[in-house]
Amino acid sequence: MNHTMPMADAQAAGNRPAQALADFAAGLDITTLPHDVRSRACLHILDGLGLGLASRAHPFATAALAGIDDLGGNQTGGCTVIGSPDGMAARDAALANGILIHGLDFDDTHQAAIVHPTAAALPAALAVAEQHNLSGEALLAAYCIGMEAAIRIGAAVKGGFHHAGFHATGVVAHFSSALAAGRLLGLDAAALVSAQGIAASTASGVQVFLEEGAWTKRFHPGWAAVAGITAAHLARRGFRGPSRPYEGTFGLFESHLQAHVGDAEPGLITEGLGQVWRMAETALKPYPVCHFIHGCAEAAIVVREAIGDAGIESIDILLPEKTLPIVAEPAEAKRNARTEYEAKFSAPFVVATCLLRGRFGLAELTPEAIAAADVQALAGRTRCMPDPDSAFPTYFSGGVRLRLSDGREVGHHVAVNSGAGERQMDAAAVIAKFMANAAPVLGEARAERLCDTVLEIGQATARDLGSCLRG
Repeated sequence: MNHTMPMADAQAAGNRPAQALADFAAGLDITTLPHDVRSRACLHILDGLGLGLASRAHPFATAALAGIDDLGGNQTGGCTVIGSPDGMAARDAALANGILIHGLDFDDTHQAAIVHPTAAALPAALAVAEQHNLSGEALLAAYCIGMEAAIRIGAAVKGGFHHAGFHATGVVAHFSSALAAGRLLGLDAAALVSAQGIAASTASGVQVFLEEGAWTKRFHPGWAAVAGITAAHLARRGFRGPSRPYEGTFGLFESHLQAHVGDAEPGLITEGLGQVWRMAETALKPYPVCHFIHGCAEAAIVVREAIGDAGIESIDILLPEKTLPIVAEPAEAKRNARTEYEAKFSAPFVVATCLLRGRFGLAELTPEAIAAADVQALAGRTRCMPDPDSAFPTYFSGGVRLRLSDGREVGHHVAVNSGAGERQMDAAAVIAKFMANAAPVLGEARAERLCDTVLEIGQATARDLGSCLRG
């Protein structure tokens, strides 16, 4: 197999990805951003910050923030850590905020790219903009650049990072953070190419956390923000990175896609860049679990009404075939989720909970909810299988088929998962989700002030936003 052929084709067409992304980042005029894209961007920032606040109540956040504080010598700094009264140095704040935004796995997802773009772009943009006392408009521009870059790199690999054992967000966030930080630091296109080249030497994020519900997936976007900020500062001072970090020999595609490198389409990174905003396609999550499970979770909630008083004998869970290794295998382990993170990536647990409770929110991920005997027993009666009607990767379709104790068989299928495509969450739904996450931490009045500041970010500075976020 000629693994280099797609890369060679892109290069022959003049579509060198790093150069195109650098030109885009250096040249973007925020005043030309389409109104709908700008509006969605503000909603996604709002969603991410609300999730960062909600994460503060969880043990992973306590451990992470304590460790980062130790790294900084317990010194305060000028950059905001979401929900904390004390600031940190820029890179430490970016690390903390990346962990907080992504920590609940409730953050946005671009479905074709299979990345969480806000967690990849916002921590670096917020830290650098606040450090240099830049405008809200400057922060918004950098965020949009990072979002678009993360999505396009993720889309170009056709799910290949996941297939090869990498968490895609943990890879692409290094590049999106470098571009966002570089834009805010005023790098020209040549320096932005170098920043991406430097980021290629830090990009990682292995998926081994899936084996035991470890916390490292939460760490990936924050560490990428640290790496991106570092890369941008080095490039600013003339440190040289390779100019073909994606498609070059031993570049990102070759090293990280392995057997799947032939499936990559590097041209998707540059196609329509600057004219077509793929970030507007990004879905917001209605459920705090792996997005691959959302279709069957919704199907379970819907079909619950048809069960009546009958018992459930068995459940078939229909999932996109390529997602089975992440949310359905090994089958016995997925049927016996015991920790919050195991539960988030267990289709059997999520579907059983939805059938029994008729909902799935953060309350369904407490230790008591996970250990509930009825949920554990029902999860043990599930079987996961490929969905023949899946629209994956465009949508995270899914369904359920139930055999009941009265002899009936009932089922439901969701073609377009809630929050995606024509079912995108509108502004009212996003604000409601934000308030549910933010108000318990900040109080109603301060949460509303933060909401207003984000939605009118062009009238504020990065430090105005930071002051609203401090606990």
